[in-house]
Amino acid sequence: MFDPILVPLDGSQLAECVLPHAVAIARSFNAQVTLLRILEKNQTGGTSAQLFDLLNWQIKATKASLYLEKTKMHFQEAGLRAQVTVQEGLVAEGITEFAQGQRMKLIVLSSHGRNGATPWGMSSTSQKIILSAPTSIFIVRASQPHPESASEIALYQRILVLLDGSQRAENVLPVITQLARFHKAQIHLVQVIQTPEMARQMPLTGEDIDLSNRMVARNQQEAGRYLEQVKLRSYLEGVPVQTHLITSINAATELHQLVEAEQIDLVALSAHGYSGNHQWPYGSIANNFIMYGKSHLMIVQDMPAKLDISFRERTEH
Repeated sequence: MFDPILVPLDGSQLAECVLPHAVAIARSFNAQVTLLRILEKNQTGGTSAQLFDLLNWQIKATKASLYLEKTKMHFQEAGLRAQVTVQEGLVAEGITEFAQGQRMKLIVLSSHGRNGATPWGMSSTSQKIILSAPTSIFIVRASQPHPESASEIALYQRILVLLDGSQRAENVLPVITQLARFHKAQIHLVQVIQTPEMARQMPLTGEDIDLSNRMVARNQQEAGRYLEQVKLRSYLEGVPVQTHLITSINAATELHQLVEAEQIDLVALSAHGYSGNHQWPYGSIANNFIMYGKSHLMIVQDMPAKLDISFRERTEH
């Protein structure tokens, strides 16, 4: 499912918070890992300046390669296949182009890197990578404490999976089931029933309220039946599963509150649900969790072929 896996690093401690997660995921799927470092080359004028810059870049490249080789040992000690690559170019563009060219199945990415933690949920470089990535993404929240040992595997005890009744949203289930089995984790299946918006130009009539209540009741009935059916599927046998049916006018708010209340370690969802537009890499809920979520986040891209376009096209529009 997730083989091979790409792990971009910039040499900072914040970026290194991905290492235990990369090991844990790679072990779950017996995947090969590629450690990637993109070095940006300065543009300078004059022959002497260019020669100095070339020498300086070669020194940086050697240091980066040694750093990645040392880091690779963590994966080898865990019995995993790993390789290292150092390239020159723009960081975000280089990572996404490498992932596409090498047919990576997953990018394990830190929310922040060498520029340090910020009040924002995501650094600008990480955001560019996420929005242009041609594959699934695992976002590690750099502000969270992480185990010192990169071979630590007990990272996920409670995994929340967001469903909406569509097959697209269910794309995440095979991946999460395998991850949960490996980590002996509990899966929380969640579906949110949106309270329908009614006309607000005037006070709601009894008929309006009755219509809204009947729609919610019908949707709750269908969603409850659906969650129970998913819970009983054969591939989930032996995996502890808890279901949550939420009714709210604001799905994102309720989901964030549930994550906090249940002390969720990992949120997993498909890039799109039943209403997702193929023109955009992620649906509204996925975008919300990318920017505002506090837990680690796995987004399974349900239609990578649709995103097989250039970085420039994806970022200019």
